[in-house]
Amino acid sequence: GTFVLLRSTGVPVYNFCVAVDDALMGITHVIRAEEHLTNTLRQGLILEALGFQMPTYAHCSLILGEDGSKLSKRHGATSVAQFADEGFVPSAMINYLVGLGWNDGTEKEVYTVEEIIDAFDVNRVQKSPSVFDMQKLRWTNGQHLHNMEDAKLAALLGPFLVKAGLCKSEPSPLVAVAAHMSKQKIELLVDVVPLVQDALAWDLNATLESDVSAKKLLDEDFKGLAKALVEAYEAGEFPDASKPDFLDKYSAWVKEFGKKIGRKGKQLMQPIRLALSGVMSGPDVGCQLRIVALAQQEGVPCVPVADRMAGLKAFAQA
Repeated sequence: GTFVLLRSTGVPVYNFCVAVDDALMGITHVIRAEEHLTNTLRQGLILEALGFQMPTYAHCSLILGEDGSKLSKRHGATSVAQFADEGFVPSAMINYLVGLGWNDGTEKEVYTVEEIIDAFDVNRVQKSPSVFDMQKLRWTNGQHLHNMEDAKLAALLGPFLVKAGLCKSEPSPLVAVAAHMSKQKIELLVDVVPLVQDALAWDLNATLESDVSAKKLLDEDFKGLAKALVEAYEAGEFPDASKPDFLDKYSAWVKEFGKKIGRKGKQLMQPIRLALSGVMSGPDVGCQLRIVALAQQEGVPCVPVADRMAGLKAFAQA
């Protein structure tokens, strides 16, 4: 049947505009959702009438929300900017979106953009609808972050840390340490914020009151270890966290400290973590202390190493 090409106002309709635009731009292939099937027929007639060659068309199944309905605003982020603000990176978004309804015939799930370009074949696009799984997208994003070089990750994390007031500038050395510390623990860029916030805080007494596993360390002479730790600090044996070589020196110092007090493995690392970070789990303790020292230099609120040692001393003497 006949269909409208121009509105009463003289403005051409979508199908006419798209057909002419594709023709003038020399578009050879059009890949789009199956809901455009009816438009394809109309656009083909327009192109034929105007003497243009038709592109090759392919129509993919729709992407559905996790509830099985057509993906819409109510399913979450709706713009590239919103995904970026939430901490997703472009390479992961491309990886995940290409994988909706396509695979290269292997079990591989994580690709670089270059690998996707090399492997993609439209003949392997599936005919059944795909489901947009936010948890899988987050996982994919995490894999891309884990595989990044520290310097590249730091450049992406900087804006989030500055916005959160955890450093003064994006090139801050604190950002580089935060990138190294958080790399294997984050799924989104924004996840670095609570990790750094926790590193800057220290409340040993609160942890001992609320964490059962921390309380158990009290029966394993935690006070004795705390006392030895303070003595090492006051004797100048504990590495200076404000120095660039702190991380290497701290690792070596922990081994020697363990030999000195006759502890190793979990019996050494767990109570040291509790003493210096104030909690029983988290990122590398050395990285946390380095971040604290750098935050102190920048005037960012934190509990400095000296204050932590003073707190440990008071605890050991109580």
